Amino acid sequence: MRIPQQGRPKQEVFDDLKSFARDDLAWRSGRAFGYVYNAGKDIAEVGKRAYMDFLSENALDPTEFPSLLRFENEVVSMCITHLGGDSECVGNFTSGGTESILLAVKAARDDFMAKNPGVKPQILLCRTGHAAFYKAAHYYGMDTVITEADPETFQAIPSAFGAAITDRTCLIVGSASQYAHGVVDPIEELAALAASRGIRMHVDGCIGAFVLPFFRELGDDIPPFDFSVPGVTSLSMDLHKYGYCPKGASVVLHRNKDLRRAQIYTCASWSGYTLANPTVQSSRSGGPMAAAWATLQHVGHDGYLELCRGLLEGRRAIVEGVRQTPGLRVLGDPQMCLIAFTSDDPELNIFHLADLLIRRGWYVQPQLSMTNSPANVHLTLTPANLPHMPAFLQDLRACASEARAAESPQISPFIQQALASIDFDSLDDATFTQLLSAAGLGPGGDLPEDRAEINMILDSMVPALRERVLQFFFNELYQQP
Repeated sequence: MRIPQQGRPKQEVFDDLKSFARDDLAWRSGRAFGYVYNAGKDIAEVGKRAYMDFLSENALDPTEFPSLLRFENEVVSMCITHLGGDSECVGNFTSGGTESILLAVKAARDDFMAKNPGVKPQILLCRTGHAAFYKAAHYYGMDTVITEADPETFQAIPSAFGAAITDRTCLIVGSASQYAHGVVDPIEELAALAASRGIRMHVDGCIGAFVLPFFRELGDDIPPFDFSVPGVTSLSMDLHKYGYCPKGASVVLHRNKDLRRAQIYTCASWSGYTLANPTVQSSRSGGPMAAAWATLQHVGHDGYLELCRGLLEGRRAIVEGVRQTPGLRVLGDPQMCLIAFTSDDPELNIFHLADLLIRRGWYVQPQLSMTNSPANVHLTLTPANLPHMPAFLQDLRACASEARAAESPQISPFIQQALASIDFDSLDDATFTQLLSAAGLGPGGDLPEDRAEINMILDSMVPALRERVLQFFFNELYQQP
């Protein structure tokens, strides 16, 4: 594909853009439990207007764009106050939770390595900790030490953390909340443990930290997790999730400037301008910063409180509805508006149930089994879902009955034979293409409408093998025309 020789009319280009989106997730419908955090047209319009007004401004040099520096400092200040911080706390605006986590890990790693030359640092976290910490360790040449979650609560176990600490531990991670089950780790105990050993303690609040203080204000039992907890040295919190800002909006916060210093990268060793970056990105569009500032200003504390009131009621309705559906069980006791449920009925295949819900127009997210967490269906609840709750719960009961009555999906003998014959240690493109074809996937990784068998295949694999297969799949998916 080439750049067109002659430019095309604007309307023709816009028509193409619209047509390209015809198969995208219908997130505006209110029937999607994932990916887009939708609080309504009014809030979205404010964010989009501010985003476009500052789209071209560049935060690479904040001295030349003082408006962007103001947006960043004021947004970060609001977040610090929201999370119990004081005047010593500092932070930066980032593109998302992964970048915030990468920066918190970098600060901990660089500080540790400066004090312990030649020692390879470790991150200590629970199995329920976000994949971004594994990614950070992979990028930065670190090790991860993983403890298992409590099999009933799915919370991290402080005693297991205590037993796993070594002289190489540079960062302890807790979640508020973790994504998979929506529960908050015992942050006070983990932070006390970290402080007693002189180790940094990061709280991953990317998905939950914005909402949880409002839930507590509404009377929900939310344990302390933020800067009010001694020993917490850094936090991450996304604003493009439950702050309903346009995507590209998160913050990484530190208890003081000394803890942040190693986060900042500088370079004066090349022939160009001297580089100083507080974040991973160098050039940064002012759009997300302006949009976050405008959204927070427009919605305000009381507006967010009312949105959270609806989320709290919705979470309770879903949990109760799942518990009243024969064969289904909620995993843990979710404190966020994230709910995971599994099947305890051998006749009710959880992946088949997900397919049936998707056929009825609901987007739900299947999650594979992991150690003591069984395969499940995950829901991310947003305000847009709330008017549709009665219909969803009615369809959930109907689909559960249908899944139970139907013949349970099975991995076909042909696939089983193909899996048994493949040497995954020497997996190559040709073998993987053969495996895709055997699984019923078309060229370029086109997925079938029903995906229960594919999820069952992945669920039967050990995590390292899943990762390898998915690496090949995504390498196949991104092919240029």
